[in-house]
Parts: sequence; C-alpha cells; structure tokens
Amino acid sequence: MKQDFNADYWQQRYLSNQTGWDTQGITTPLKAYFDQLTNKDLRILIPGCGNAYEAEYLFNQGFKHVYVADVAPAPLENFAKRVTDFPKDHLLLQNFFDLQGGYDLIVEQTFFCALNPDLRAAYARKCAELLVPGGRLVGLLFDTEFAKEGPPFGGSAAEYKQYFEPYFKFMHFERAYNSIAPRQGSELFINLQKK
Repeated sequence: MKQDFNADYWQQRYLSNQTGWDTQGITTPLKAYFDQLTNKDLRILIPGCGNAYEAEYLFNQGFKHVYVADVAPAPLENFAKRVTDFPKDHLLLQNFFDLQGGYDLIVEQTFFCALNPDLRAAYARKCAELLVPGGRLVGLLFDTEFAKEGPPFGGSAAEYKQYFEPYFKFMHFERAYNSIAPRQGSELFINLQKK
C-alpha cells in the first residue's frame, strides 16, 4: 500500500520525534542568503516549514511579513512556543496547494523532498502561482538519491529543471558550497525568479 503523506502522517512524525531532517537551527546557505537581503518589507512564505528556524531567524532580523505553513499542528505549536511574539495569523495550518498568493519570496528547505515525487510539477506551478511577478523561490534541493525509500525523496538537477523551467528564470542553480556537514556535496542552492 502506498503511504499517504498527509497531516496525520507528519503529525505522528513530530509527536514521535522522528524528525531526522530537523537541523535544530537555520542552515548556512539560507542564513548567507538572508543576510544579504535589505528589503525588510518582503512578504515571505516558508511552506512545509517544520520547526521553522528560518522564519525565526528572519523575524529576529526585522522581517515582519514572514508566513509559515504546515499541514501538521505540532511544528507550528513548537514554533509559537519558541517565538512568542511572532504574529499568530502568520502561522498557517494549511495544505501548501490550498494557499493563496502575493508573496515576494518563497523559501524552500526540506519541503520539496518531503512531497510525493508525483507532486513535483504541481509544486513548481503552485510556487509560481503564489509569487508576485518577479518574485523568487530560493532554497535548497537534494541533488542525490537516497538508499532507503523516502521521505526524504532524492532527485537530480536535470529532473528538477524540467519542473521549474516553464515558470522561472534560473538566477542560480548550482551545488551548494556551504552546506551543513551532513549534507555537504548533496544539495543544490536555487534562486529562481518568476517569469
């Protein structure tokens, strides 16, 4: 039977602490990217946010229009306890594919690899739909195959390009040079601009 990676599945993963993807903090490539952003008024979405260390970092740096979305309540509750002054209406307990648009930046950090690979083309299309013209999809994708069945699900740069090319200009799409140690040599850093 094929696993349904629904809200219950992810909620149980959090409740049983089966969160091997959780880095306990913001990763180096995203921190480096965020540190060069100057417009604090950007509307930023982090889908499949998990414990949302990226949102915590951005919020603490003065970005006040950060929204986080997840289908499981546990990570959003964890985040709300950790970042008590984060606006509650920016915590979106929603399926990514049901979200509405108007974002300048979408941050990708281990959400794409958690989706059933059958949804990858739909993910690219939905990101484009959620972004304003010229908006960006920035983050990390695994550029490797995994030995065990996912999630996480691996893939390759060549595969990913076919999903994003219809909607985005590729500003940067290369192997990350500053990945955290466990992911060194297996991540692409992407910076894609909506056409």
